[in-house]
Amino acid sequence: MAETALNADELAALRALDTPTVCNALEICLPERRSFGFTTRHLHCVRPELPPMVGYAKTVTIRALRPSADGPDIQRKKRVAYYNYVATSPGPTISVVQDLDDGQAGFGCFWGEVNSNVHKTLGCLGTITNGGVRDLSEFADGFQALAGSVTPSHANVHVVDVGGEVNVVGMIVKSGDLVHADMHGAVVIPHEVANDVPDAAALMMRREAVVLAAAKATGATVETITQAMMESAKVK
Repeated sequence: MAETALNADELAALRALDTPTVCNALEICLPERRSFGFTTRHLHCVRPELPPMVGYAKTVTIRALRPSADGPDIQRKKRVAYYNYVATSPGPTISVVQDLDDGQAGFGCFWGEVNSNVHKTLGCLGTITNGGVRDLSEFADGFQALAGSVTPSHANVHVVDVGGEVNVVGMIVKSGDLVHADMHGAVVIPHEVANDVPDAAALMMRREAVVLAAAKATGATVETITQAMMESAKVK
């Protein structure tokens, strides 16, 4: 976790970008992250019409295939401890939930009408999970979810661990990581380059604009597009 959280303007600058553009920008800021730090499989987006979400990760692992070995009182305490954790600063937050039921992740849903409203009240923007979601039409207004599946039951869903490292479809996330997500997926933005991402994104878009203009031009050919690609690399 960075010593100083991003301010409202800095967060807004990141929200103005879609997640693929952020990934492109990170290739400039930190080329070594080209092959990791983002989701690598499809996640169902509950609210594709919503703008991107940018927030600090609150991590939790769950299971649903079989009942918890913990008694009801312990499970209740775990759930309350998790909610207290979600409510802690800095915010806004994103709940990143790894379903540990390998091969049957999403068997039971952690997310639905109730949990989305609870999390929204606690300052959470949405969730990223390899698990399931349900109650799609009753989800809290403005609350986003990227999920591995849509299923009808919560089955035996229970909290396993709170605040540890999680892996959601290839994206490894630690508590407090800055995460950017939209309908395309999600990516971790290292704190040390967060304020460099908007300028890097603008540079990438200027370079792409040269190639796009050539590709859309009347009479475009392989040769003209190739020339544009060479010119785009010179754009600063």
